[in-house]
Amino acid sequence: MNPVELCNQLDGVLPQTQCTKCGYPDCRSYAAAMADEGVLPNRCPPGGAEGIQRLSSILMASGRQLPPHLQLEPECGIERPRPVALIDPKTCIGCTLCIQACPVDAIVGASKQMHVVLTEWCTGCDLCVPPCPVDCISMVSATENRTGWDAWTPEQAALSRARYHGREDRLEREERDNNLRLSKKAEAKLKALNEIDGAASQSVARETERKRAIIAAAIERAKLAANKNNTK
Repeated sequence: MNPVELCNQLDGVLPQTQCTKCGYPDCRSYAAAMADEGVLPNRCPPGGAEGIQRLSSILMASGRQLPPHLQLEPECGIERPRPVALIDPKTCIGCTLCIQACPVDAIVGASKQMHVVLTEWCTGCDLCVPPCPVDCISMVSATENRTGWDAWTPEQAALSRARYHGREDRLEREERDNNLRLSKKAEAKLKALNEIDGAASQSVARETERKRAIIAAAIERAKLAANKNNTK
């Protein structure tokens, strides 16, 4: 199995919460690390123990040798009921930092207005909590005692993946459009400066020509005066 196909299969059984708890920027990056770099399949708390089994089965089918009885890597977190974010409307100051942090656009709102979490979109990634300057976001359980893949479905994972990549595409498009806008603005400013420089150059040239004419006239007068003196 080639690395791309292996990466696709591994990515297909990850929960797509995009929480970065595995130590990678998104689920796809973790899948690529397992496929290309030999990273172990025990770094995904949202997938839990069942997730480890799913990933291990794919890796071993590809010929990978894995340590027996893999447990979730403690530094990555623990398997837990899936939470969703809840924003306290009395405390929220509308700073938009949580909106910027959400990997699936599950938080809506505007600057200086209260934000709201779309709980059906929230993956429970916790990424909105650290940047909040007023600690108005709490994570509350949405699945009672159900954890891992008992608290998350393949359909939810597929939707989360689509929202994540949709957000990435939007951010890339916005950055591209902004760079184009700044480029056009810089070009217009450069053109204006060139026009100013051109006008200044013309003004300097006219002034130089005027001075030359004055000097030439003075020389001519001096010659005429000299000729008159010589004829006396």
